[in-house]
Amino acid sequence: MKIRALVVDDEPLAREWVRSAVAEDPDLEVIGECGDGFEAADAIRRLKPDLVFLDVQMPGLDGFGVLEALAPEEIPAIVFVTAFDQYAVRAFEAQAVDYLMKPFSRERVEEAVRRVRELVKGRSLDDFRDSIGKIVEKIRRDRAFPEWVLLKAEGKNVFVKVRDIDWIESSRNNVRIHVGPVVYMLHETTSAIASRLDPKKFLRIHRSAIVNIERIRELHPWFNGDYAVILRDGTQLTLSASYRDRLREFRRFGT
Repeated sequence: MKIRALVVDDEPLAREWVRSAVAEDPDLEVIGECGDGFEAADAIRRLKPDLVFLDVQMPGLDGFGVLEALAPEEIPAIVFVTAFDQYAVRAFEAQAVDYLMKPFSRERVEEAVRRVRELVKGRSLDDFRDSIGKIVEKIRRDRAFPEWVLLKAEGKNVFVKVRDIDWIESSRNNVRIHVGPVVYMLHETTSAIASRLDPKKFLRIHRSAIVNIERIRELHPWFNGDYAVILRDGTQLTLSASYRDRLREFRRFGT
């Protein structure tokens, strides 16, 4: 029985290189390819491949995010593919069959396929799924509230500590992230980014605004049940009446 493989990478040339590297293997059939993580998660559920060559770094949903999106019984054998070696440890922690560093040779792909073949013949895929299921849960916990966010500024990618964010405001289909005097744009919705921030540290005060609680200097009752929110740098925001209930958990005495 042939090993049915899916190739997932946001770079078309990388997908083509994997395809060509395994084209002459009589025991392996490439049943499809995907260019992003969301498409990959859907394809894995539909096609049920035996093996996935999975790129770690992809926009939107990365390789680890793909694993998080799947139930343990849906996860096939995984060969992680990436250009960044700092992901190697996490890849092996996730019980990947193998790990390919870009640029990789045809021989390395063939070696990875050989390991998959041994895994399938040894009928240990269920054990693999049990192991990776536990690791996915660990990844899910670790990623619940990230410490860093990668943002773009003046054409450059910049790592910003989440705790350094002062406040966040919506701007059409993006959010503006205020970090001191610098404002970063991120293609994300306010609701989506709020779901990834620790509610003990960030307070949503309006449908279009989130604030770092440590940056709040004072609150003043305003009109129609709203509050004026004054930040330490003097910025004034509005806590709308519809979000006022979120203050209750922070009140220790009285009302």
